Amino acid sequence: METVVSGIRSTGNLHLGNYYGAIQNFVKMQNEYNCYFFIADLHSLTTHPTPADLHGNIKQVLVEYLAAGINPETATIYIQSDVPEIAELYLYMNMNAYLGELERATSFKDKVRANPDNVNAGLLTYPVLMAADIIIHKATKVPVGKDQEQHLEMARTFANRFNRLYNKDVFPEPYAFNYSENLVKIPGLDGKGKMGKSEGEGNAVFLSDSPEIIRKKVMRAVTDSGPTAENQDKPVEIQNLFDIMKVVSSPDTYNHFDNLYNSCQVRYGDLKKQLAEDIIIATTPIREKINDIANDAPYLRQVAKHGAIKARESAQRTIKQVRETIGFRSF
Repeated sequence: METVVSGIRSTGNLHLGNYYGAIQNFVKMQNEYNCYFFIADLHSLTTHPTPADLHGNIKQVLVEYLAAGINPETATIYIQSDVPEIAELYLYMNMNAYLGELERATSFKDKVRANPDNVNAGLLTYPVLMAADIIIHKATKVPVGKDQEQHLEMARTFANRFNRLYNKDVFPEPYAFNYSENLVKIPGLDGKGKMGKSEGEGNAVFLSDSPEIIRKKVMRAVTDSGPTAENQDKPVEIQNLFDIMKVVSSPDTYNHFDNLYNSCQVRYGDLKKQLAEDIIIATTPIREKINDIANDAPYLRQVAKHGAIKARESAQRTIKQVRETIGFRSF
């Protein structure tokens, strides 16, 4: 059975984009592949979270992973920092990662421009840690978005370089993996790009948002003054709302508002009210599970401990082989 590895940074709440994009595919994958899903708390240290925020965010993501359908008895779900072998492999891989190739990474250059006062070594070597996350389990399939494809290419480079340097096939090549031919992409409410926490609180609807918060966010979504001709193309901000409606609403509801738009009779207030209620209906079962799981501390401890044990069993096998390959041996 092929191994799949994927992680989500521990920056708090998951949103509709996470759920309808990655998480639903994870739920399907876990029954067909050897899956490792981790909470990337080490990666989040590049932004210097406070200890309270770090712990709270880790818990929130773990709770929401479980509420959204990840089964800890089927997949291995774990917290990155609970597996010290990842940090050890990160150290070894850093010895074979070169400054020039790290500085050329698009994401590093973007972060330097965005945060010139926080250009730390963790940002520079972020692709090395990502590579360690993947190859520690000898994964061959990695579900990633377009923005992470360069990092995955670098992971292949680091894995192949290690194999060549020591003339031994320790690591297989990991490749991008889309479980579904038609990946669901949820746009944001701000009329710009995809839904994401980094785009601002008003951009995303989180799985834990209360009905009142969902209504407020959707009613504030960006719209225009309305169509001026029948069957005209929808501007991006309006198409975004219809794209979300296509996912959470019934086909009849979608067609109703699409017809109103095409006949210049649409009232955006009515459309938003309907969209908000449909989002509430779609997220209520998950939100109820979130509340139940968040209050079950013994269960969360059990899941985290069980996941760490399973992940370390795999990681320790790899590290043993890596140490022997490099030349570290006991006397």
